[in-house]
Amino acid sequence: MKFTSKAVVVHSLALVLAAGGGIALAGPQMPANDNAADKKSEQPVSDTWITTKVKADLATTEGVKSTDISVETTNGIVTLIGVQDSSTAVDKAIAVARGIKGVKDVDASGLKAR
Repeated sequence: MKFTSKAVVVHSLALVLAAGGGIALAGPQMPANDNAADKKSEQPVSDTWITTKVKADLATTEGVKSTDISVETTNGIVTLIGVQDSSTAVDKAIAVARGIKGVKDVDASGLKAR
């Protein structure tokens, strides 16, 4: 029986997979006993990361219209600017920003209630 080279490759691959082998498709693999949760980064949180995290958390905060709030971060200081429907929404937005890792202070002087 004649086999084409393509058939031989497919057949060989099927045998490897059936035998419990695998193929690494991308990147280095972490050792099985390496627990990433035990490691902490020594790198400080960036202003960009803080801004992104504040925006994401505001978007999931009930009663806060996140699309009506501008968020900027400079040296860990978050500035919130915008208008919300109530002082409760303003207070929630400030609390969310203060709760983010790396935030040193929150300037909400530009965040007002209607």
